[in-house]
Order: sequence, then structure tokens, then C-alpha cells
Amino acid sequence: MKIIAVNKKANFNFNIIDKIEAGIVLTGSEVKSLRLITASIKESYIGEKKSELWLFNCHISEYISSSSNNFSPLREKKILLSKKQKNKLIGSIKKEGFSLVPISLYFNKRGFAKILIGLGKGKKLIDKRYDIKKKEWNIQKQRILKKNNK
Repeated sequence: MKIIAVNKKANFNFNIIDKIEAGIVLTGSEVKSLRLITASIKESYIGEKKSELWLFNCHISEYISSSSNNFSPLREKKILLSKKQKNKLIGSIKKEGFSLVPISLYFNKRGFAKILIGLGKGKKLIDKRYDIKKKEWNIQKQRILKKNNK
């Protein structure tokens, strides 16, 4: 598995309940550009349009050797899921108030571009503060243990 892009803020801003691996529709020059690891999913999100799931605001740089003149780095990309999974996710977005967040973009063992989608709810400011406090305490705890072991 070759990781292309990771959304580090996904776990900080959302309580991820479920993770789903999905395919993504790309053009040839986009795939070649991804092999050079020139993509970003930091500000991207997943939404529903015409009962399909789409990846919005995912930046894939233009492949230098491509001959296409109408390349758009922020083109909307369709997400490939089974009908059952798609209906379940769309239902949870509309009824239960969940959000779909791209977590990582990668090539699987067979060489296909895949995206890891997280289904979760947004965290409130108090939850984020608690996570930061917990993370800092774990770092201090490791330092204390390291100092005592010497």
C-alpha cells in the first residue's frame, strides 16, 4: 500500500465512527500525477449530488508530460461504492447528521487508487480541548517514565 495523501485534521475535527474503503474515478493524467505523490486532501469533503457520492476540493496537480489542455486540479471526482453502501451513507448523512470525511488517499496492492472515508460527527470545541489535554499528558507521562528508567 502506497500512501499518497493523508488528512491529519480528520481525527481532530471529527469523531470517526466507521471507516470505509472506496474507489475513485480518475483520468489517466491524474493517476500519473498521483504516482508522483502530488495530491492534497486537507480541505476536501465528500457530498451527495444526484444520489451519488462525490469528492469535492481534492487538489491533484497537473501531470507535466500530459497533453490535455483542459485540466482542472480541483475537478469533482466520483466515489465508487456498492449501491447498498452508498444508500446507507447517504441516509446517515441526511437523517442522523453525520459527515463523510476523506481520511487518506492511497494505491492498494493491485495498483488501484483508493480513498479511505470516515463517517463521523463533528467535535465541539470542548472535545478538541480535551483531546489536546490528553495528548499533552501522554507526552509528559512518556518523558517522566523515560527519566525514571535511566
